[in-house]
Amino acid sequence: MAKTLSLVLPVFNEQENVPRLYSAIRNTLDKTPLKYEIIFIDDGSKDGSFPAMVELRKSDSRVKIIKFRKNFGQTAAMMAGFREARGEIIVAMDSDLQNDPQDIPRLIAKLDEGYDVVSGWRWKRRDTLSKKLFSLFANKFRRWLTGERIHDSGCSLKAYRKECFENLQLHGEMHRYIPALLMWQGFRVGEIKVQHHERKFGKTKYNMKRVFKGFFDLLFIKFWNDFQTRPIHFFGSLAVIQYVLSGLIFFEQIIKAFIIKQLLLGPLFIVGVLFLITGTLTFLFGFLAEIMTRTYFKDRQNYIIETKLV
Repeated sequence: MAKTLSLVLPVFNEQENVPRLYSAIRNTLDKTPLKYEIIFIDDGSKDGSFPAMVELRKSDSRVKIIKFRKNFGQTAAMMAGFREARGEIIVAMDSDLQNDPQDIPRLIAKLDEGYDVVSGWRWKRRDTLSKKLFSLFANKFRRWLTGERIHDSGCSLKAYRKECFENLQLHGEMHRYIPALLMWQGFRVGEIKVQHHERKFGKTKYNMKRVFKGFFDLLFIKFWNDFQTRPIHFFGSLAVIQYVLSGLIFFEQIIKAFIIKQLLLGPLFIVGVLFLITGTLTFLFGFLAEIMTRTYFKDRQNYIIETKLV
C-alpha cells in the first residue's frame, strides 16, 4: 500500500516561487508511488502569493490553502499545517526554492530505516557569510545545550511521522528546535545531507530579530524540558546559592566584629541581607511555579506511551 504524504509549506511573500515550487514538487513526487497533498500556509503575505496558490488549487485538488489574517511567523504557520495534515508522513520545507523537492524521497527512505524524524543538513549552504557564521554558532550552542546531535536544526526541510505531533506544542520561533523537542520525548532523530540553492526570487526573511527570538526560545525549551514538572528544584537551587552567599557574608562580618570589637553595618552586610531576602523570594517563586505546574498537569499526562500491550 502506497504511503500517504503531507507537504507543509509556509509562505510569506513568495509570489514568484509558489508556482515554481509546485511544479518542482510534482516533477519529483509524480514519479513515485506516494499519495500526497500540498498544504500552503499563507502567513499574511502582502504580494500575490495567495492568488497564485488559488490558481494552483483550481487545477489540482491535492492543493490545500490556509490563509492567516496577518503574519504570525513561521512556527505558527508550520503548526497550522501540521494540524491540517492527513498523511502518515509529514514533510516541511521552505517555499523560497532554496530547499529541493528532489530530496523528499531520500528523507522518506531514511525514515524507513527506523527513524521518527529526519532532518536535512545543508552541508553546502548557499547563503551569505554572515548567515553561515550565525548558524554555525547557533548550532554549536544548541547541540551543547540540548544534547541533540544533528548538524543543521535551522534547515526547514524535515520529514516526520505523523504521531510526532500528537503531543507537541510550538510557539515563538520554536520550529527550528522540533528535533530536540521530539528527541526529549523519546522519538528517534536522523539526518541526511540535502541540496541547498541560492534564493532567486523574493527577499530573505532572516534578520537579527529572529536570531534573538530563537535564542530566547531555546533557553525556554531547555528550562521547560528540565523543570516542567519540578520547577521548585530550579528555584530552590537558586535560593540555596543565595542563602549560602548570605551565610558566608554574615560569617565574615561576625569574625570581623570579634576582631575589631565592633559590628560594622557596611555595604557588604547590606548585600548579605539582600541575598537573604532575594533567596526567600526565589523560594516563594518556586512554590508558586510548583502550584501552577500542578494545575497545568492536572488533566494532562507528563509521559508518552509508545506501545501498549494489554
